Amino acid sequence: MFPGMGGMNPAQMKKMMQQLGIKTEELKASRVIFETDEGNFEIENPQITKMTIQGTDTFQLIGELKESKSSSVTTKPKFSEDDIKMVSDQAGVSKEKAKQALEETDGDIAEAILMFKK
Repeated sequence: MFPGMGGMNPAQMKKMMQQLGIKTEELKASRVIFETDEGNFEIENPQITKMTIQGTDTFQLIGELKESKSSSVTTKPKFSEDDIKMVSDQAGVSKEKAKQALEETDGDIAEAILMFKK
């Protein structure tokens, strides 16, 4: 029974949700990782419920939170070789200096070029 639901049992709740067009699905996972600018958050032993309401998916996540600063998940670079070449050509500097400028500007091409125009 769910508190505050007037004694409605889980089977009744599921039937009512189906009548309202709400579909639920339990997802299996052993770990979930959120990558943020401040670090990564790992949820171990997660219980994940996916609800589809009017074509929109919503996820409910319950589990044990662990936080770590390093990630085993590979993140894609913030700039490409073409970006390095563009900064190098436009600013008239070596590719190494262009790459360093892009790293310092978090991949902002215009700002990297302007660093050398000052």
